Amino acid sequence: MSPKGITQTIEMADGTVITIETGKLAKQAHGAVVVKTGKTMLLATVVSAKEAREDVDFLPLSVDYKEKYAATGKFPGGFFKREGRPSDYEVLISRLVDRALRPLFPDDYHAETQVLINLISGENDVAPDAFAALAASAALSVSDIPFNGPISEVRIARINGEFVVNPLFSALEDADLDLMVAASKDNIMMVEGESKEVSETVMLQALKIAHEAIKVQCEAQIELAAKVESAQQKREYSHETNDDELREAIQEFAYQPCYQIALQGNPNKHERSEAFASVLEDFMSRFSEEEQEDKLMLAKRYFHEVEKKAVRAVILNERTRLDGRALDEIRPIWSEVDYLPSAHGSAIFTRGETQALVTITLGTKMDEQTIDGAVLEGKSNFMLHYNFPSFSTGEVKPFRGVSRREVGHGNLAERALKPMIPGVDENPYTIRVVSDILESNGSSSMATVCGGTLALMDAGVKIKKPVAGIAMGLITEPGNNKYAVLSDILGDEDHLGDMDFKVTGTADGITACQMDIKVDGLSFEVLEEALEQARKGRLHILSEMAKTITEPREDYKEHVPRIEKMVVDKEFIGAIIGPGGKIIQEMQRETNTTIVIEEKGEYGMIDIVSADKDSIEAVKARIRAIVAIPEVGEIYLGTVKTITPFGAFVEVLPGKDGLLHISEIEWRRLDTVESVLKVGDKIKVKLIGIDPKTNKMKLSRKVLLPRPEGDGKRNN
Repeated sequence: MSPKGITQTIEMADGTVITIETGKLAKQAHGAVVVKTGKTMLLATVVSAKEAREDVDFLPLSVDYKEKYAATGKFPGGFFKREGRPSDYEVLISRLVDRALRPLFPDDYHAETQVLINLISGENDVAPDAFAALAASAALSVSDIPFNGPISEVRIARINGEFVVNPLFSALEDADLDLMVAASKDNIMMVEGESKEVSETVMLQALKIAHEAIKVQCEAQIELAAKVESAQQKREYSHETNDDELREAIQEFAYQPCYQIALQGNPNKHERSEAFASVLEDFMSRFSEEEQEDKLMLAKRYFHEVEKKAVRAVILNERTRLDGRALDEIRPIWSEVDYLPSAHGSAIFTRGETQALVTITLGTKMDEQTIDGAVLEGKSNFMLHYNFPSFSTGEVKPFRGVSRREVGHGNLAERALKPMIPGVDENPYTIRVVSDILESNGSSSMATVCGGTLALMDAGVKIKKPVAGIAMGLITEPGNNKYAVLSDILGDEDHLGDMDFKVTGTADGITACQMDIKVDGLSFEVLEEALEQARKGRLHILSEMAKTITEPREDYKEHVPRIEKMVVDKEFIGAIIGPGGKIIQEMQRETNTTIVIEEKGEYGMIDIVSADKDSIEAVKARIRAIVAIPEVGEIYLGTVKTITPFGAFVEVLPGKDGLLHISEIEWRRLDTVESVLKVGDKIKVKLIGIDPKTNKMKLSRKVLLPRPEGDGKRNN
């Protein structure tokens, strides 16, 4: 008899029912739940070490979302036929959940903690990612692990003018706004999504509706946890050893020097960093070498607290920033296009100490990305990859492949630009954008968006409008309403601040956003102010970009392969390809082109790729000949393919031949066909009829020749 778990039911405003069950599966985990809606089921588990590792002064949290292919009755692709490393989609969902959970663990909790979320049953049209954070938070809520939750997450979309919570995948095709929003009962924690130039007002409306749905899910988790005995008493821990005397000494020694350094407004981040470091060095010089070794780890932590406090105070009190800018001032911008002569498109975008080198590569349908997930599948003809090498920050780090951060930043920039990419009628190419960050001091993903826009225009891609991005920050003072909204934040302002709000868009609206909030109680009024300040900053950046390039190139560069399209009835696809691919391979070899054929409905969509216009025209002519329908009375230049005793078979169009009877070769009587014709001869013939029974063509050569004198027969 299977054990009976503890369940909690959530009924959403649209009638959707979600159940959370615990106590039945994975009972050796410190917390485990199954979240179910319809046929979609997620198993979330959490385990946390009883003790923190020595010398660890942060939370080693890992969050992993994984989709089991068996959940939707599929086999994994590839040679091994088993789940391998996480897909980009799984990485992105893991990051969304991580960013929502991480701020809610106690600051002094440093035990290694692992959250695993597995899709164990799925439906093709239901988005499981919208329930991943709910499952993770519920697992933490029913555990004894300290956690200042619960939180939850929903997808909010605007479809045909109406806001919908957790819509089906198919419904998103008609959406002009698609956001993932995570929040606690009281505060929004994280936002990420894309839109089609929606206004700041629409964005705020979406956040408010999403938060109302999340409150219901948070309340359900509280009720579930109240039923679980092990969740009633959170574990006791002591992961920090503190020295109050040392903390007070550093506060007294370092606060004013740090305040003055922040007030100087030095735009060079390395010089600022060295100045702050020298304050700590001066303080530590008061101790012996043995004491320094003993106190250094704590001293660094306490000094960081003092530095953070001083920098924030300067911003709030003096209304000036680390690099001397006003709160809404954008760093100096310069950009350049066509920097790389062999790339299909390229641009450099530099804003302050952040620089991106962006390249464009234009390919064919064969270069499309195949998406083969447990739930999502299909193809993508637009992709953006973001690379963040360690030299961009002057550091030495081992290279271990693409990081989660690189996947996340690349996805945000891709979503920002994608709404402005033209459809297949105007853009026949598969487009790959690559952003290499060469310098970084904040907002490198937004530099990628700006550089991507410039590079796309340099490549001649007819984007609908230029897109720019800006990262907004926030400094607040607990206990009062004092705050500062910062435009175009530095890396230090991101690290020391309370919000990182990235907003991208055109002059007419928002195309993507990503927000992480690190404080409680952020009001919608402050968000509204941040969005308006971001809009003004975005317009300024777009005006700076316009100094470099304002419109896409009229034509692609000379070395870019041209793609021309043809559409034929699908019945001709086989004839164009030929037996074993013989005809299409012959056309490609003889014209030095690439031909891609795709069947869509009743038609064959043909892409002809070559840098040479004449080669493309030659292919088009041959395809037209293949799909042409022979007409009685037309004259053709044919090729003799076969000779028989009763005549010759002549190919008048590619793949189409007819019988030239021996009596139709010449006016005179012939004993043999070979006396006049041989295989391979090019001859003119006229189509004089089509046999109604066999549908075979009847050809004549003699009707095109002068009739001999004295021949009484009339010319056909």
